Amino acid sequence: MANFNWIYALIGGILIGLSATLLLAFNGRIAGISGIFNGAIAFNKQEVWRWMFILGMLLGGIFSEYVLAPQPTPKSTFVPWAMIIGGFLVGFGTRMGSGCTSGHGVCGLGRLSARSLIAVLTFMITAILTVFIVRHVLRLSI
Repeated sequence: MANFNWIYALIGGILIGLSATLLLAFNGRIAGISGIFNGAIAFNKQEVWRWMFILGMLLGGIFSEYVLAPQPTPKSTFVPWAMIIGGFLVGFGTRMGSGCTSGHGVCGLGRLSARSLIAVLTFMITAILTVFIVRHVLRLSI
């Protein structure tokens, strides 16, 4: 975080908001990644836009990392088992919360959804408590 550049964060936020707005305006769909991915695995011809959205996210990340980034992103120090358990917990929470952080945080709050506000507050409180417990109570450096 020592080399954090707020300009990149601002541009990224604007692009995320713009893509969510355009998807809603032109396709009538919410840009919640869990819903998009879940619908994509149904392999419906009417749902090709979902694969295009996912491909665009992947290509955008690759382009950002290998073309725009002034230096490579540092490698993760997380152990694989922690990442796997975390992935399952995120998937479970996404299903339980009827959406993910992108759906509730970017799209739901933008539409002034009370349900999304409660979901985002739950995400944030849970994340803060988890970091506190892992770093300060258990003193783990995962």
